[in-house]
Amino acid sequence: MRSHYCGQVDEILSGQEVSVAGWVHRRRDHGGVIFVDLRDREGLLQIVFDPDAREIFQDAERLRGEFCVRIRGLVRPRPPGTANAALASGQVEVLARELEILSRAETPPFHHDEAANEELRLKYRYLDLRREVMQKRLRLRHRVTRAMRDYLDEQGYIDIETPMLTKATPEGARDYLVPSRTHAGQFFALPQSPQLFKQLLMMSGFDRYYQIVRCFRDEDLRAERQPEFTQLDIETSFMSEEQIMQHMEALICSIFATVLGDELPAPFPRITYAEAMRRYGSDKPDLRIDLELVDVADLVRDCEFKVFAAPAANPQGRVAALRVPQGGVRMTRKEIDDCTAFVGRYGAKGLAYVKVNELAKGRDGLQSPILKFLSDAAIEGILTRAAAADGDLIFFGADTAKVVNDSLGALRIKLGHDLGMAQTGWRPLWVVDFPMFEWDADAKRWVALHHPFTAPRCEDAAELRADPANAISKGYDMVLNGSEIGGGSVRIHRPDMQSAVFDLLGIGPEEAQQKFGFLLEALKYGTPPHGGIAFGLDRIVMFMAGTDSIRDVIAFPKTQTAADLLTNAPTPVSEEQLKELYIRVRLPVKVG
Repeated sequence: MRSHYCGQVDEILSGQEVSVAGWVHRRRDHGGVIFVDLRDREGLLQIVFDPDAREIFQDAERLRGEFCVRIRGLVRPRPPGTANAALASGQVEVLARELEILSRAETPPFHHDEAANEELRLKYRYLDLRREVMQKRLRLRHRVTRAMRDYLDEQGYIDIETPMLTKATPEGARDYLVPSRTHAGQFFALPQSPQLFKQLLMMSGFDRYYQIVRCFRDEDLRAERQPEFTQLDIETSFMSEEQIMQHMEALICSIFATVLGDELPAPFPRITYAEAMRRYGSDKPDLRIDLELVDVADLVRDCEFKVFAAPAANPQGRVAALRVPQGGVRMTRKEIDDCTAFVGRYGAKGLAYVKVNELAKGRDGLQSPILKFLSDAAIEGILTRAAAADGDLIFFGADTAKVVNDSLGALRIKLGHDLGMAQTGWRPLWVVDFPMFEWDADAKRWVALHHPFTAPRCEDAAELRADPANAISKGYDMVLNGSEIGGGSVRIHRPDMQSAVFDLLGIGPEEAQQKFGFLLEALKYGTPPHGGIAFGLDRIVMFMAGTDSIRDVIAFPKTQTAADLLTNAPTPVSEEQLKELYIRVRLPVKVG
């Protein structure tokens, strides 16, 4: 039907006849000569319809935007002064000799270069995907997955599929359940990840596995989350934690070099979880922003300011300072007040600050309502520890460690971008040495920080049971520009250690057998040491495409309410279907 893509027709083909097909991007009538910009996935091509070819010209007069057509014609140079250097085909045009209207189009709900709202774009996604920017994003995604496969194939990894209908297991998010018609009253679950199956593959002797796989989590959404998402899933056997991290670092470097031509700064720096929280208030710090938190609790523990003194004396509390270079000069009072409102979203009850007008004058060179509550020694200590200079602004967070970390960590990112302090380029790092567990005060039990199959650094199950609060895992996250793009760990490969972890998580022998019996059974038969990682494909492509929503790099995404505007899913199903599945629907009762 066609001999060339539109974007591939260039001056080399001058004098030749070509057949092209695509959509009418734009139609222009210039003094009796009709010009059509024809569009396909490779770009635009200018088609000229001469009125001397009466029959073809009459058909061309009926063309409208998004008509799907096929054209045969002669490639010729554009007239002097009319070339378009921005197009691959910009030096030539095609004089139409044959026009076939393959399909007509109604007036589209939005034009290809119109800034339509996202709901409209998602409802008419097939039209949205015709736009050049979306074509580029999905082709970028293709190049990323191809680069992933090429690297892993070269390293001896084997692509193996795992089940989509599986057993519901607790992995941190709500499962999507699938009722079984043949097993009345029982359900499959869509996998949150292939975690258990890839561990079973290691036990089966496939020592290097990978899969680009769909995963499902029924959780509250935001711009970087979807109910169904894609990850690059990897597992290895007989590799140390260090070897796994080296392999994965080389993988990501290879992808960025192959797809974008960008060299990531390797080796990636590594910081512990504790250091990340202390310096940045986050376990996924953005290293492009050169702002850090410093602890000052020891300096204000005995001050008269109860807002500082109380959390400083609390073992679960934290008092930290965030110095903003020249913030006292660059930020208005309204902007400072806006920061107070901002940290309130993260549970902070307020945001104290000190303006450093003239450091050499000591207390007299400072401006803040809290100075009267602080001793000269405390003030001097804070200024020294924060490395303050004239014109700086120092913010303070004082509360539980979680509130301080969340609020000042988020403020650090906000100010870094608002004040133009974020550096350009890619800043990857590894965060390591995560705690094995965190305490759930509401449930009054330990929960796994990663998942229940992550191995602790200690090799003795009795040692783990004796001090779970201080247990460190063999977990590792890869962070890029303030976002986690991959997370993994070395796994537990001994039954006694897995049982100890289940016990500490409040999963008794009976429950463990019910939920993970197949895994516990497999651990009895010579399980190799193994570990792996999962990379968020959507998130990686989002970064590389320079957008801030993973919906922009997924062909058919859901909205933030997990709805599909294109197909109007989810929808009710017939009573007959429900009867086949032995299900009765009970809708929530409306109050009031």
